[in-house]
Amino acid sequence: MRSAQAATANRAADRRTTGRVKPPAAGRTSTKWLLVMLGLALWATPSAQAQTFKVLYTFAGYPADGGQPDARLLMDASGNLYGTTRYGGKHDGCSANHIQCGTVFKLDTNGVEAVLYNFTGPDGANPTSNLVMDASGALYGTTEFGGNTGSCVGTGFAGCGVVFKLSSDGKETVLHRFTGAHDGAAPLAGLVMDSTGALYGTTAYGGTFGEGVAFKLVGKKETVLHSFCSWSNCADGAYLGSGLVMDAAGNLYGTAAYGGDINCGCGVVYKLAGKHETVLHAFKNSPDGAEPLSTLYMDSSSNLYGTTAYGGTFSYSAGTVFEVASDGKERVLHKFRVNGYKQRDGYYPQNSVVQDAAGNLYGSTAEGGIYDEGVVYEITTDGKEKILHTFCGGDCSDGAHPNDLIIDPKGNLYGTTYDGANNGNGVIFKITP
Repeated sequence: MRSAQAATANRAADRRTTGRVKPPAAGRTSTKWLLVMLGLALWATPSAQAQTFKVLYTFAGYPADGGQPDARLLMDASGNLYGTTRYGGKHDGCSANHIQCGTVFKLDTNGVEAVLYNFTGPDGANPTSNLVMDASGALYGTTEFGGNTGSCVGTGFAGCGVVFKLSSDGKETVLHRFTGAHDGAAPLAGLVMDSTGALYGTTAYGGTFGEGVAFKLVGKKETVLHSFCSWSNCADGAYLGSGLVMDAAGNLYGTAAYGGDINCGCGVVYKLAGKHETVLHAFKNSPDGAEPLSTLYMDSSSNLYGTTAYGGTFSYSAGTVFEVASDGKERVLHKFRVNGYKQRDGYYPQNSVVQDAAGNLYGSTAEGGIYDEGVVYEITTDGKEKILHTFCGGDCSDGAHPNDLIIDPKGNLYGTTYDGANNGNGVIFKITP
């Protein structure tokens, strides 16, 4: 079993690629920089005419507000945005290194941000998940760590994570504290709620075999639906860094980053009908991708869409966008490629995709683009890719390393960046196609 400490270190490393192009110091001219900027202008002009990019909020970090959001946003019926930040907040005692514990925040339609909750550790720490909202306006989510005082899976962090509820008046209730044993550990992704209010989610670690679980939570009672890596050679999948989606019949669908094909172990798309798991597709790297880390998107016909962080083209292994039909047949919609100066096309697409009314897909890559700080892209219905925005335009005021996107009824896209901008704390942005 891979340690959670190693995974956390890898996630941090993935977010901070070295060797990025930066502007020269004030008062000096760089020929290389001018050439890069000229190339960017020539390459980006067509897409710049088609949409607008706007930073809605820049995070300040500890102790003013949150820092480094690591999940997609939630929009309510009035257009207010809600989310979590992995770090920041008022409390910084969530590890031996005094890492801040994170927050839950709201951004209203006027661009005013409010911290709804500051995590302290015993009540949860370092949320990397999106939120779901019930009819009363209460928010539900998970934290990667926190919940108890014991060290979890050798990470140096106290606690194996929690599921929490935050009422509309700001009161937090811990619904479940993970132990790292049979019930799971380190829930990285968000939750899905059914019509009865039951919550469903995943953990990256723990379970009977140490490779993560899918669980159901009714009130404060947790039921493990499946412990992964239960088949020979992890054919059922291992390491669940992504969440679940639910169809009209109550079946659940998700991805596991590892396991699957015995010769590759490149991850799977799976279905859960109650406690019965079925592998719909096992990735094989160069043909179709490897390491699916994103939560799936389901359309009205129950087709599933997602991304793989690597694989696709053997020469580049820069990731893919894929579709898995309701009958389990997989189709690669786009293979990211490292071409030209840096990865203009995007690289490491660990994030989910969303779909507009016309069937176009939108997503983001954590790396790649002219500055290697990530891009927002569109995959049209005829399979063509368009770059809508390249991050880190000079001083990174637009942010760097974008997370999952959401789309409103008008087709506007909203998202967060993990870092960039004010001391690397990230931003909330809007793209109007």
